[in-house]
Amino acid sequence: MENRGQKRTEDVDELPADKRPCSSLEFRPSSSNSSPQTPMSTAHASQDADMDTSSSTSGSIRSEGGEGEKESVYGSCDSDNGVHDYYRHRLVNDQSKFKKMLSSLSEEVDESGQLALLTELCELLSFCSDSSLSSLMVDSFSPILVRLSRHESNPDIMLLAIRAITYLCDVNSRSTGFLVRHDAIPVLCQRLMTMEFLDVAEQCLQALEKISREQPLACLQSGAIMAVLSYIDFFSTSVQRVALSTVVNICKKLSPESPGLFMDAVPILCNLLQYEDRQLVESVASCLIKIGDQVRRSPNLLDEMCKHGLVQHTLHHIGLNSRTTLSQPTYIGLVGLLVKLAAGSTVAFRTLFELNISNTCKDILSSYDLSHKVQSTLTVDGHHNRIHEVLKLLNELLPTNTPEQDNQQKSEKEDFLFSHPDILKKFGVDLLPTLIQVVNSGMNLFMCCGCLSIINKLVHWTTSDGLYRLLQTANFSSFLAGVFTRKDHHVILLALQIVDAIMLKLPHVYLNSFIKEGVPYSLYVLFSPDKDLKDSPVFDGIRMENDAALKPASRGVHRCPCFAFDICQSSKSPENGTCKLEKDTVQILAKRIWISYFETESVNPEKGVTDVLQKLRTLSTALTVLVNESQEEATSSKLEEDFSDLLHQIMSELKEEDSISTFEFVESGLIKSLVDYLSNGRHIGQEVTHAADHFCTMGKRFEVFGQLLVSSTDPASEKSLILALIQRLQNGLSSVENFPVIPSHAYRTRNYYATVPSGHCTPYPCLKVQFVREKEENCLRDYADDIVNVDPFVPLEEIEGYLLPRVRNNKTGNSTLRSEDSKLKDSTCSPSPSDSSTPQGKSAEDIAPMVDVEELQEVKPNLLSSPTNTSSSAQKVMDAAEDSVDQEGHNPLQQEASTSTDSEDTPASLQLYLEGQELNCKSTLYQSILKQQTGTEHDSMSIATLWSRVYKITYGRHATTERIHCKRSHDESTLSLLCEKTFSQYTPYFCRMFISNAEAEELGPSYDVISLLKSLEGINRLRFQLMSRETMRVFAEGRTDDLNKLNSAICEVHQNEFVNKKLTEKLEQQMRNPIAASVGAMPAWCTLLMDWCPFLFGFEARCKYFHIAALGRLPNHTQSTSHGNNGGGSSGRHQNPRKKILVHRNKILESAAHMMELHSRQKVVLEVEYSEEVGTGLGPTLEFYTLVCHEFQRSGLGMWRDDCLVSLFGLFPRPWSPSQTTSSSTLHSEVIKKFTLLGHIVAKAIQDGRLLDLPFAKAFYKLILGKELSLYDIQSFDPALGRALLEFQAVVERKQYLKSHCEDSSRDVDVLLRNTKIEDMCLDFSLPGYPDYVLASGLDSKMVNLHNLEEYVALMVDATTKSGIARQVEAFKSGFDQVFPIRHLKVFTEEELERLLCGEHVLWNSDELLDHIKFDHGYTISSPPIANLLEIMKEFDLKQQRAFLQFVTGAPRLPTGGLASLSPNLTIVRKHCSKGIDDDLPSVMTCANYLKLPPYSSKEVMREKLLYAITEGQGSFHLS
Repeated sequence: MENRGQKRTEDVDELPADKRPCSSLEFRPSSSNSSPQTPMSTAHASQDADMDTSSSTSGSIRSEGGEGEKESVYGSCDSDNGVHDYYRHRLVNDQSKFKKMLSSLSEEVDESGQLALLTELCELLSFCSDSSLSSLMVDSFSPILVRLSRHESNPDIMLLAIRAITYLCDVNSRSTGFLVRHDAIPVLCQRLMTMEFLDVAEQCLQALEKISREQPLACLQSGAIMAVLSYIDFFSTSVQRVALSTVVNICKKLSPESPGLFMDAVPILCNLLQYEDRQLVESVASCLIKIGDQVRRSPNLLDEMCKHGLVQHTLHHIGLNSRTTLSQPTYIGLVGLLVKLAAGSTVAFRTLFELNISNTCKDILSSYDLSHKVQSTLTVDGHHNRIHEVLKLLNELLPTNTPEQDNQQKSEKEDFLFSHPDILKKFGVDLLPTLIQVVNSGMNLFMCCGCLSIINKLVHWTTSDGLYRLLQTANFSSFLAGVFTRKDHHVILLALQIVDAIMLKLPHVYLNSFIKEGVPYSLYVLFSPDKDLKDSPVFDGIRMENDAALKPASRGVHRCPCFAFDICQSSKSPENGTCKLEKDTVQILAKRIWISYFETESVNPEKGVTDVLQKLRTLSTALTVLVNESQEEATSSKLEEDFSDLLHQIMSELKEEDSISTFEFVESGLIKSLVDYLSNGRHIGQEVTHAADHFCTMGKRFEVFGQLLVSSTDPASEKSLILALIQRLQNGLSSVENFPVIPSHAYRTRNYYATVPSGHCTPYPCLKVQFVREKEENCLRDYADDIVNVDPFVPLEEIEGYLLPRVRNNKTGNSTLRSEDSKLKDSTCSPSPSDSSTPQGKSAEDIAPMVDVEELQEVKPNLLSSPTNTSSSAQKVMDAAEDSVDQEGHNPLQQEASTSTDSEDTPASLQLYLEGQELNCKSTLYQSILKQQTGTEHDSMSIATLWSRVYKITYGRHATTERIHCKRSHDESTLSLLCEKTFSQYTPYFCRMFISNAEAEELGPSYDVISLLKSLEGINRLRFQLMSRETMRVFAEGRTDDLNKLNSAICEVHQNEFVNKKLTEKLEQQMRNPIAASVGAMPAWCTLLMDWCPFLFGFEARCKYFHIAALGRLPNHTQSTSHGNNGGGSSGRHQNPRKKILVHRNKILESAAHMMELHSRQKVVLEVEYSEEVGTGLGPTLEFYTLVCHEFQRSGLGMWRDDCLVSLFGLFPRPWSPSQTTSSSTLHSEVIKKFTLLGHIVAKAIQDGRLLDLPFAKAFYKLILGKELSLYDIQSFDPALGRALLEFQAVVERKQYLKSHCEDSSRDVDVLLRNTKIEDMCLDFSLPGYPDYVLASGLDSKMVNLHNLEEYVALMVDATTKSGIARQVEAFKSGFDQVFPIRHLKVFTEEELERLLCGEHVLWNSDELLDHIKFDHGYTISSPPIANLLEIMKEFDLKQQRAFLQFVTGAPRLPTGGLASLSPNLTIVRKHCSKGIDDDLPSVMTCANYLKLPPYSSKEVMREKLLYAITEGQGSFHLS
């Protein structure tokens, strides 16, 4: 291998080590294992070589290097015949040499001759091909080499003979069998056991590692495990890795019949488990896991394993404070090892309790928090994973109460628990709150059953006194009431058993608590399903499918929860057998508990009334009566006072934390009454007769209710008031929602062809559909084809758009459509290269490009002129900026169908029916089918036959010509006109407050709860507006002259408070379904809630949903964890192909423009290579995007406010007057082009997962998300102007108030602003800071006074946030839409969009450095240079942190999630210094986030060198 470590000679003395590009040669294994060496040379080899690797641990790395070399090969000048002749000649020559060497070695030769022959043999073996050495030749060489390996008088001969054996294994795959037959393994083991020469021993380890791959059983029987491990501490780390790889290979063939062959190694392996090297620990753990699996049925051998500290060391590694980060399989395997030890060993059982296992498990379970960036590791079908294994361990630590277990071992465990009540108490105190939290988070069925099984055992084994104290740590009654809403017999049975045990031990303590939380009513519903308990959302969630028989688990369906954690205390039945629960088991137990504990009490489920519930119902009824009165007569001041008093009463009741249970809150009807109040009684898409009055009433009530929640003088009280309501609603939502999670179902992985709606290939199967005309439908034709393949994941409105022109009686065009259909059917599934740039509906986005795009293109220098496409699109944006047109794409056939209404008999739209039920046009066919199937979660037959059935869809004319979405858009435009002046700041919120009847029906009893949560989220988001309006009202009424509160900081409720963990986990489970390559493959509730109330889901879950919806795939870091369980559907989550682009560093913006012109519409990942630099890959690409961002922030572009300097409040578009665009058309056209390019860049960065260094203002993010700006948003990007306009608006409202209360309305009133008249401010009608921007024609010479102040404020707001920036914003959106539709970003808030686009603000803190940085190749966590580096990094300020990240990764900011999300992880390796250790500078490899750090002599020297490198080593990529 050539020397790759030299820098350019001109830079060596002047600059630090240049940033290193990704090079395939960097990762190739060292040649020490594959090339001949001088005898005894390895005995003195350095243990700290830079980038030290071994052949046994670099398989994956070697393949990467191979790929890199393959890409650089462009062809050969030799003809095929010449190449064949060359290899044929070389083969003959090698075979001749081997024969001569074999003959010579077979003869009696002196030692010097043998040494020379062995040296030549090693050299020949290291370069020959596989076919050069036949099996016969190998069989002949083997006894000779084995004999020479015993040559104890000459260690050099031994070394070369063993090395030849090693190379022999590489050359011929069958050589290991011949070597075993000639007793090579005992010879190698003998050399290791004598340990006379270190280099000979190291070569023996290399040879044994090769042999153990193919002959692990022979190695095991020859005692190779102990031979390899006996003197392992004498070797370097790299050699230790080779030794342990050998043991790992051998452990694959362990047998429980001969434990003596491997049990002696347990003490050594347990000692090695304490090492810090990750690769060593991984190998040791793998060996111990295999050993534990073999002896799991032998308590004596398990006890023997525990005597050497195995439990202690394993607990250390699975704890969150472990310094060694293990891979997921190894981590899960270690937890599984503890499960086996706890199940079979009393010693392990005692040790785990004594080592406080409950605290470790609590930390692991608590770390699973979906709302705070922790990635989910569960799978839908309940396969083993981290949480699953921890729950199995906890289940094993609590004995069962059945006699099926070994009596002696069980009695020992029970005696231990009884004799140590303090340990059991701490176990419960640590875990009970965490287990409750896990269940409430919405875990899948298996996890829920596991947690409840542990709680059930805990309640059983705890004494009455201990149980009373234990259950005080959580609201246990409310928790159990929520569990009863799960429609699964296993979960319900466990909950009933827990209730039974608690009532047996603490009947008087929990009787009233259970009644208050509705537990008795849940029992009553379970054994009396036919009773009608009024319209109860809680009881609706409790009813189970009692008629559904418990079916045997069919092939391909999840195993029954009975076997997942041994919940039913039986292990006799197979895991895929019949469920062990008998029919009516749940009903019988529920009735027995009811009769035993609740029937004698004064509990009437059919009335279901407690004192608190009755009081809340009274308040709810009163509020409903007032709402009805307000609809019948005009709202009066008396009615408003009644509303205010009643709302204060309701809020004071809800503010009390412990007085109202979730059951009482939900059952009272108060939630629906509050929603009716806020929506004026029309909250489910009802017709509005007097729209103006209706929406104005809504605006007033929204303001009153919001100010009631946020206007409190006590900050603590303010927080608790709104939080109390939010938390109650979250608990209520978790208790009443029962949204299904559709399980995964396998399908064959291949390309499928969907004829409907657009004729395209899909990676998922299609549904077979037969379209049939309604019998009484005379205005439509029969569909020509019999059965067609339909894309299951497109909305039904697209299918309708395809179907309508083909079934109309209009004869024109039908033949054309049929011919088009035939062409589509004849077309192949391989898309042309142009498909990616011209998407057709959704199909092109879902199809992976089939062409090789790994090409290098040079960007021409003359790129300043924008491409024609960009200029034309920009001109269109300039021409159409005044129009508010929907930018979303539509199917041309659908547009034709919607506009073709030539006659009364021609329908404007169709209505589709499936089995007589009307289908929602917004849903997909897949969602509609699943919705109609009963028992979706458990009906295995319906899932199994989903793809093979033929579905008959009936079509007819739609009853109404207007669709729901048309009505909604009409309502939105009406709203904007009606509320323009008074309540315009709330208009965007009101536009999405309503959903249709069909959508509300989809949400079921959860609808009212979610509606009220949406109102609270809007109040929280608009809190500044609400408080400002309250301040203005007080000022207008003359109660204060202080306007300083307009600038006061507002403490908002954190957005995480609106996240429902249960729904988030359900969505996570659904997205882990392999078929979820499209949002149409998820249940309808996922799409509906994400569109209507995205705040209900955690940020990480929304990021995954966004990637599926917008990009057709999961994020890259998620895909790597998903492939293990993908099954048949992984093809839907493909990686986009890559394309390399050559750019010029001195023409960054021009290069970006040309790059986007060529590739913005293509689904390819762009990678950058700079002209005259060798770097390519992730690092240069990230730096390119960073440089582009800096170019966009240069002064003089005319793009941003405060163009001469970088605004502290972020970038916001500079306003351009319509008159200016005419006089300065060239300059403004360039600005529009740059905004279009910026849209391209931002969208492409999101699509490719690149970070940008663009400090956009919060208000600009709102514009990107499609939200409207108002007066109250100006202060966020221009505080001085925003504050002044708010004060002007306050003056306007005071003038209006005084005029309305003045007897003579024509008399002028005088209002001062801070003791100053408006006229004295000398303001004219021009935009401040932009004197050329005239606010209105004819007003340029007119001064602002009190009379025209309102008009001035309106024009200022319009110029700043609307008309002045409309063209720029539309240009940005048009550029963005060319990559993917910008509407998909609406699932994020402004702050979240900034995190997605730019990464984290806070780069790192001292606590997370140790957790998320890897140390390798000569460094460990305890190395002195690493300690110095960590201290230096902790002392970095923000500027130095950004420079460090720019140097190491290519981007100055970390991705969302911080260091934990950096992929690959930041890795520190030791750099081998050619000179003195203090002479070299650090260097990096940005593709792998590698920092090569010399072991400097002191912290001061390291700090000096590191700062010099990160500040001066920017700007180029070369080899270091």
